[in-house]
Amino acid sequence: MAPSRPGPSGSGSGSGGGAQSRKPQARRSVGGKVPRTNLHAQASGSNRPPNSRAPTSNPKKPHRFRPGTVALREIKRYQKSTDLLVAKLPFARVVKEVAENFITTVYDGDGSVGLRWQSSAILALQEATEAYLVHLFEDANLCAIHARRVTIMQRDIQLARRIRGHWGGVGMV
Repeated sequence: MAPSRPGPSGSGSGSGGGAQSRKPQARRSVGGKVPRTNLHAQASGSNRPPNSRAPTSNPKKPHRFRPGTVALREIKRYQKSTDLLVAKLPFARVVKEVAENFITTVYDGDGSVGLRWQSSAILALQEATEAYLVHLFEDANLCAIHARRVTIMQRDIQLARRIRGHWGGVGMV
């Protein structure tokens, strides 16, 4: 036998152990339902009319990860891989441009010398450059953590380079 619900007065009129053994139930509204937009506007204190919400095609919000979750996932992915992080062609263009500028400024040439590069030489330069930068960022991260921060700033990189000394952590240890 199903327990009966209390009427509008709130008193339980059914048999089944008395009103003390049951959980209290909410009263039913006699006047009908109030539109939820009015309740929301009253609770938030806004002066907008109830139907002035921006039209949304998809009421479900897109999934967002908490701050730092994606960053930690990327850190783990990059630490696992041995791939180069900088694209090869842009790096090669920068290397050739710097070398060409160096040749023209140091040797007062007209730039017609034209240097030729082996692909293995550019690859070796890129490996060394990325190793240097990764190590520099690790040291800068330690400087930021020492300053009770989680964000690397320019002064952390400058301090890491200053502590390293003249050779910058390259060469003989």
